[in-house]
Amino acid sequence: MPTLEHNALVEMFREHPEFAPRLLATLFHVEVPPHASVAVVESSLDQLIPVEFRADLVLELRDESDALVLAIVIEVQRDVDPDKKYSWPAYVAVVRARKRCGTIVLVVAPDAGVAAWAAENIDLGLGRGNVEPLVLGPSVVPEITDPADAENETELAVLSAVAHGNGPSGLIVVQAALAGLGRLDQAHAMVYFQLIWNGLREPMRQALEVLVMERQIEGEATFPPFVQKLIDRGKLEGIREGELKGKRDTLLRLLARAGIVLTEDDSARIQACTDVATLDRWIENVLGAKTATEVLS
Repeated sequence: MPTLEHNALVEMFREHPEFAPRLLATLFHVEVPPHASVAVVESSLDQLIPVEFRADLVLELRDESDALVLAIVIEVQRDVDPDKKYSWPAYVAVVRARKRCGTIVLVVAPDAGVAAWAAENIDLGLGRGNVEPLVLGPSVVPEITDPADAENETELAVLSAVAHGNGPSGLIVVQAALAGLGRLDQAHAMVYFQLIWNGLREPMRQALEVLVMERQIEGEATFPPFVQKLIDRGKLEGIREGELKGKRDTLLRLLARAGIVLTEDDSARIQACTDVATLDRWIENVLGAKTATEVLS
């Protein structure tokens, strides 16, 4: 059964059909035929035999005279499925026969292993013919780290976060993608965020949670408002309280080492403080201070 991730990726191309030929030209360096329009057509590929194949999406490129110049069969592949090595050639043959135009298969595979498998040449028999899918995987999708680039190419930034969100630059890539979501309506932005979030492994999820909480504490609105709603609020509050407790404990240790005695009111004031910047200032004030008043100024 199709997952949210599968459907979200399909809808990305359904709502932005011009995205596919642009990727072919910019990422695969394919010479896409000159065209004036790109349209989504039916994905059901019936043949003259009692078998129905259903691709995720089929796009038609037409020139200014409305003549078909290219068909693109788009398949989202999140797992290895040996049956696809038989259905993909059928997609190409059926669409090419029906549309009377060149036809290619573009596979969207966020996982590197699945992408490598999908990119294998499909021999149709005795080396007399083959189908070679173009695969949009991590090795092809660039790392989008600049928020400005993400705003200009939001869909590509989302693909970048899905492909590279768990890598060495994962947090920067995800931040850029989230910045790009700000230009979308909330419904689409939430779906894309969920797509990114579901693809993150636990260490990167935790890093993102900490970052969101830091921005919240510092009052910096660097993420769309719905992001912190989708991230578990209990986790966020736990992270926030853990950071505050660490700051308070550090301050109290430094005060004890400096021999500065606190009154009950001073101790209560420290325990009640929920502003990280204030706690940081008090920690800095300990150096050279002789009284609690000097520290808590």
